[in-house]
Amino acid sequence: MHLIEESLGKYFEKQVSVDPDHEFIIYPDRNLRFTYGQFNERINNLAKGLLAIGIKKGDHVGIWAKNVPDWLTFMFSTAKIGAVLVTVNTAYKSHEVEYVLKQSDMKALAMIDSFRDVDYLEIINELVPELKTSERGRLKSKNFPYLKSVIYVGQEKHRGMYNTNELMLLGSHYPDNELREIMDSVHCDDVVNMQYTSGTTGFPKGVMLTHRNILNNGLSIGDRQRFTYVDKLCFPVPLFHCFGIVLGVMAVLTHRATLVMLEVFDPLLVLAAVHKERCTALYGVPTMFIAEYTHPMFNMFDLSSLRTGIMAGSTCPVGAMKKVVNDMHCYQITSVYGLTEASPGMTQTAVDDPVELRVETVGKCFPGVEVRIVDPDTNEPVPPNTVGEICCRGYNVMKGYYKMPDETKKIIDEGGWLHSGDLGTCDENGYYRITGRIKDMIIRGGENIYPREIEELLLTIPGVTDVQVVGIPDKKYGEIVGAFVIIKNGADLTEADIRDYALSKVARYKVPKHVFIVDEFPLTASGKIQKYRLRELAVELINKQDENS
Repeated sequence: MHLIEESLGKYFEKQVSVDPDHEFIIYPDRNLRFTYGQFNERINNLAKGLLAIGIKKGDHVGIWAKNVPDWLTFMFSTAKIGAVLVTVNTAYKSHEVEYVLKQSDMKALAMIDSFRDVDYLEIINELVPELKTSERGRLKSKNFPYLKSVIYVGQEKHRGMYNTNELMLLGSHYPDNELREIMDSVHCDDVVNMQYTSGTTGFPKGVMLTHRNILNNGLSIGDRQRFTYVDKLCFPVPLFHCFGIVLGVMAVLTHRATLVMLEVFDPLLVLAAVHKERCTALYGVPTMFIAEYTHPMFNMFDLSSLRTGIMAGSTCPVGAMKKVVNDMHCYQITSVYGLTEASPGMTQTAVDDPVELRVETVGKCFPGVEVRIVDPDTNEPVPPNTVGEICCRGYNVMKGYYKMPDETKKIIDEGGWLHSGDLGTCDENGYYRITGRIKDMIIRGGENIYPREIEELLLTIPGVTDVQVVGIPDKKYGEIVGAFVIIKNGADLTEADIRDYALSKVARYKVPKHVFIVDEFPLTASGKIQKYRLRELAVELINKQDENS
């Protein structure tokens, strides 16, 4: 495979020079359209605006927003000046945002006002009370010593914050040659993105991805779908995930295709966008596709322009995949397997794979990426069709976890192999199948949740003695969160109290759907907690509740 060895900023400009008038981004619900050339101009102005307020090469700039038009302006402008974009999950609440602000050494945070039930402005003013009395760009925060600027993504003015229009204006007066000089110094092996992935040790870890990691992974992902400049990708997945940035934006950029964007997922808006813009590709996690083809107005839309796309993020049900192929015209739908640390793709099915293989496997490894299945105990490769841990090595392996060298060593071994923690098999023809997980991670509708993080949170509730969190099988989301809780004698705590506490502290998707107050946990002979037994018990208890209701 011929790897792209350029920085993201330089590569974007190369694609602009081929055809500046080709459409890059469309927001069909408001008829907002940018060509590659127009978007590049916005990127340059914002990049110079960031330089003007003191953002330098290597600085960390956070983005906490749904898929607003300037999300990608920030992504490419930070890439051009060699800064690192730290993506913040839109569902995060104060507890999680505080952690990411601190752990990432964030120098600037770009944010919108709110999302669903989370008021971002209230959270930031609570976490950084100095904001309201500080001169913009000169913030001195006791709790976040690195944080100097907060930027509001939008027109409104807020105390202590710049807004995007002001930065663009500052940038338009800033010398071009300074931007050029910095761009020339940015290398493809520099970190461009930091994405937080839930950690088995309780708190999320900042995965450092380079220009080279994400550009080349996007190139392979677009190749497997046979993208060309005539393709239009309808894009309802959040940008802050690798699914959004790499599988989506990088695959489109490397093939000079067009992004048809939605700010948030809504099945009706997805159907309307595909119909209106004649999209050729559609992305989503299985729950999104199911919401689209089961929508009561599904038959009103013409989806015959669709050809390919990606269904990924959690196990793809066979029935759903077949419906997408037959009813939504995505006869060349593919699936990708990977994890954020692999930026993210290791394997993908191809458009010309038979439907059976596209439904039952996650395809073959990408060019330039070695994938192997090893015995988790000995680390030795296993024969074909034998279950083992999926590992990979190649250009796609992350640079490491930010400021966590020990954690990095646990997942990338001395031979450079990244250990996924997932179990799978590989057949004689090189097709991979995922069979389960070594670790206890829960995947709820494409969102990774580590039980330890929720357990540690619930243990802070007065009256709680011990907690075990497990994934419970669920038809809609694949898995949901369940918590088994032991409470102190005499403590007046209900299941609802525990859920409400979690709801006030962490993103809604992490909150246990079911809480079971118990006297003890099932143990092995050596005293280890049997999580698989708790999973079985949860299913039994829920079935009983359903029978009685």
